[in-house]
Amino acid sequence: MKIVLLAGGVGGARFTRGLRDLGRAEGLDLDLTVVVNTGDDLWLDALRVCPDLDTVMYTLGGVIGDQGWGRAGESTRVTAELHAYGLGWDWFTLGDLDLGTHVARTELLRSGLPLSAVTARLCERWQPGATLLPMSDDEVETWVEVEADGEVTTIHFEEWWVRHRAALPARRFLQRGVGGSRPAPGVLEAIGAADLVVLPPSNPVVSVGTILGVPGIRDAVRAARAPVVGVSPIIGGAPVRGMADACLTAIGVETSARAVAEHYGARSAGGVLDGWLVDDADADAVAPVRAAGVEARALPLLMADEATTAAIARAALDLGRELAASRTRH
Repeated sequence: MKIVLLAGGVGGARFTRGLRDLGRAEGLDLDLTVVVNTGDDLWLDALRVCPDLDTVMYTLGGVIGDQGWGRAGESTRVTAELHAYGLGWDWFTLGDLDLGTHVARTELLRSGLPLSAVTARLCERWQPGATLLPMSDDEVETWVEVEADGEVTTIHFEEWWVRHRAALPARRFLQRGVGGSRPAPGVLEAIGAADLVVLPPSNPVVSVGTILGVPGIRDAVRAARAPVVGVSPIIGGAPVRGMADACLTAIGVETSARAVAEHYGARSAGGVLDGWLVDDADADAVAPVRAAGVEARALPLLMADEATTAAIARAALDLGRELAASRTRH
């Protein structure tokens, strides 16, 4: 079964790991391709840093740090030394092992390889059990327009997210370079050949939304022969992780499982969803989501451990199979 996931960082990575491990435990023939957001990418200290790609790679490779990003067992001597020279961001600490990845990526990029080929090269070390594709080989960066001290300015998404913890109200998000970008090699082909497309519990605005903003990807998802199933990143009116509520507020979308489903929209009405999983706490969203043309199910969605994550992954597979069977009957 060929499955394509459009993923951001921590939530997408953990869901993908649960899906991969479920397949291994139950002997399922799952061929996973993860199309990863690169809107968080940036140049820092002359290195190309790709936060979401690395979080997915490290998580699937079994070396993710306890905080959900970076490498396990990190030290930070190099970053401390750079800060002592007045370089870098003192609020953005990269671990020494993590820096090794960024140095390797930058050297390979400067040798002329595109990001997709570099990502494949890096993944040879970690054997993630899935194909990782950046959404685009072209540089796309998310910037945030904010108002601070009476002045409107733009800052990189990572500065807004990490330094300010999304506390500065965002006026809008600017995906620089996205209009002229192209899907990375293999992205459209994977979506077209998929048996199931999954939108895991990633940020719907600056992760999945940025991926869908690359010209051609949204159209490919809409045209896919496979059902498209999403997993709500909102439980009980709050993000499962991070500050997705601040992102939703900036684009005028309520922080609720129902509103995010409506934001993605039903494929039958020009959106991207066929199915939507919500938490039991949001069971009252099932009826209105169905009324909007998206089949919905309620179940526990908090990925607290391997067992609960596997149950969520199984529910996504089951819903995808039901939708595919229903389409065949009709």
